[in-house]
Amino acid sequence: MPYTEWRGNLCRVRWNTGKKNDKGRWIFDSKGGFDTEEEALEYGLDRESDIRNDRYISRRDGSVLMGEYVKTWQQTLDVGHLRKRNIESMIRLYIEPRWGETAVADIKPSQFRAWEIWLKDQPHIGDRYRGEILLIFSMMMDDAADDKLRLESPVQKKKRRRGKYKKKPRERKRNMRMEDVHQLACNALAFWGFPGYVYVWTFAMTGMRPAELYGLRPEYCHPNWPASDPLDDEEEEDREERHEEDMERYGPGLLPAIRVQWQHQREEGTGAPGLYQPKYGSRRALVVPPFLAELLEMLLADGASEWVFTSINNGPLINANFPFQYWRKFADGREAKEEFERTRLGQKQTVDSRRPIPELPAVDRWKGKRQYLVRHGHKEWIDEDGHSRIATESRMGHELAGVEGLYSNVTPAMERTIMEGLQARWESFVLTLPEEWVPPPSPTPLPVDLSDWMKQQVKAAQSKSA
Repeated sequence: MPYTEWRGNLCRVRWNTGKKNDKGRWIFDSKGGFDTEEEALEYGLDRESDIRNDRYISRRDGSVLMGEYVKTWQQTLDVGHLRKRNIESMIRLYIEPRWGETAVADIKPSQFRAWEIWLKDQPHIGDRYRGEILLIFSMMMDDAADDKLRLESPVQKKKRRRGKYKKKPRERKRNMRMEDVHQLACNALAFWGFPGYVYVWTFAMTGMRPAELYGLRPEYCHPNWPASDPLDDEEEEDREERHEEDMERYGPGLLPAIRVQWQHQREEGTGAPGLYQPKYGSRRALVVPPFLAELLEMLLADGASEWVFTSINNGPLINANFPFQYWRKFADGREAKEEFERTRLGQKQTVDSRRPIPELPAVDRWKGKRQYLVRHGHKEWIDEDGHSRIATESRMGHELAGVEGLYSNVTPAMERTIMEGLQARWESFVLTLPEEWVPPPSPTPLPVDLSDWMKQQVKAAQSKSA
């Protein structure tokens, strides 16, 4: 039963919260500022009703600031390294600056809607990224309600349509053509060298994620894998059994393949490079067409590097700002430059380039576009060839939900069909090349005469088509 007491000219009511402190004593809450005892008592009875019906949020719990709550909430995240880093970034950049000084219980639905509109008006925040920010905030508010810091989330789960309907914009994409990939690979050869040429064709023919390509090691790549598999992923509990099956299925003389076991990312906090599981834990084997198997064999012939694809300076790609320092250069094209300008000690200088690069034509399919669209293009190709959903989605590192995913399995025959389809696509393309095709000059020595190698590819394609 609540009780009242006067403080000066105003009345205060106190009530038992039904909880005890560490010393076993009851915890009381209070509210002052009433003109009469009747008003104060009625308020206290309402609070006791809330306590009995599990609707009560104490003033102390509801006064917890969002800046404090997000610190605890982040410790509950059980997600992958990259996902956790992205969530922490969104909290630091957008959630804490807006809500950090606000009590968890004081966030109103109207305030949330106003913030949602503000995010929408920011030109540097895309639709998908804004959706991720709002999703994280919604999860946080749901957990705050579960923690009894507020009665319910201010984010409406099923919103009424407000205003006129507006179709969500989608990124405009163009079909990925073999001639575009070829030009991209030639640009990469001229700018980067032989690793760039093989990188582009591997990207297009496997659909691997960029971080998976950065972290691809020779022991997980044809022709070394699966015999060279170090079985070093302790979180893969069935790795011994999986390896036995791989030895029967893949390798020289069987199905040439790449094992996607790791992705290369920066470690949280230190920023040091580290190997992590692929996104969604999507470890998988990817068969490659014979022409790409030959390129990989030539690339790895010297066995000198820890990585399959090294930077221009023979270091790991994770240390380079790849989208800017590499991709933009050979996707957007550039003029030939023997000299370049720089500012040194506050003065502009014109100096000779240490790596003169020939003119690189822009590849319209990817000019100004992100490299991830190459992965999308690979999905287009295997969809065009009519492969089963389980084979297609498994190759992309996705899982099929429901009964279809539970009952389906990728068989060697499915993989062989994918390999043959990609090889046929390559052979149809090389038949369209000029008879005396000459590759662009490479900034580093090539392990093979690419012109002669291409002639052999054309000859093999002609013999098949005859």
